[in-house]
Amino acid sequence: MSSQSTTIKRKKSKSSFGGSEFSMFALAIPFLLFFFVVTILPIITSLALSFCSYDMLNAPKWVGLDNFLRMFVTDDMFGTVAINTLVLAIITAPIGFLLSFVLAWFINEFNPVVRSFLSFLFYAPALVGNGFFIWQTAFSGDAYGYVNSLLLSVGLLNEPVQWLKNPDYIMPIIIGLTLWSSMGISFLADIAGLQSINVSMFEAGAIDGIRNRWQELWYITLPSMKHILLFGAVMQIASSFSIGTVISTMCGYPTVNNSADTIVLYLNDIANTRMEMGYAAAISIVLFLMMAIFRAVVGKLLSSTGK
Repeated sequence: MSSQSTTIKRKKSKSSFGGSEFSMFALAIPFLLFFFVVTILPIITSLALSFCSYDMLNAPKWVGLDNFLRMFVTDDMFGTVAINTLVLAIITAPIGFLLSFVLAWFINEFNPVVRSFLSFLFYAPALVGNGFFIWQTAFSGDAYGYVNSLLLSVGLLNEPVQWLKNPDYIMPIIIGLTLWSSMGISFLADIAGLQSINVSMFEAGAIDGIRNRWQELWYITLPSMKHILLFGAVMQIASSFSIGTVISTMCGYPTVNNSADTIVLYLNDIANTRMEMGYAAAISIVLFLMMAIFRAVVGKLLSSTGK
């Protein structure tokens, strides 16, 4: 009798577990459909179009690897914008990532009121969507621009400098602007990650022989925040590789001597002006692969923390 009741209970538990699985899957279906339509389907479409010639007026025509051969062999402009993009990404992504974490680490040591105020203060540039207009005014090429006005008043300049029209200054200004506005989601994620670390881990670490803050950082803080740090790194990489609107607004497109043109700006020109959708799709695939490589490198580096 007892064995029969046990069998019945097991059957009920299995059926109830299956029912809960089905209900959870049913609840996830709308999100999965939305994710497929908005994310997966465009990636598949871009991959297919990258092997075609397509101008939105005629049906796509299969051209094989012609778009990629054009990109790497005959299109000199792609080489220029790729180098500019890599320079911006290599400089702004690591510095922005480290700056976000270091500031979050310092701010976390204050009491809640001061911590909240400083967090808002450093996050404010990311909240101001058109904050780059401040930089555009500061580096205006006339005597009323803040930088020109200051340098003229102290006698360091005899006439205004066209900061945003000089190829020697455009890239440094864009890098400074990007770093100024880099305290975004990754900064808030770092603050939240530092707050979520169990204090008892530091006490246990002190018992195990950790003697200073640097050892705490390497053996406790960073390993405890590994997934949050990876999230922040991915956001910084995506932001660095997608710089475009700020450059075109401040400096116009194309910039002088193409000194700050990026892949995103070139992609937008190819797709929306020249209507070469197949070639634009091929460029987007290459940009995606570049970001994926950077993400893999960052993941490898973060996996070594605490070792």
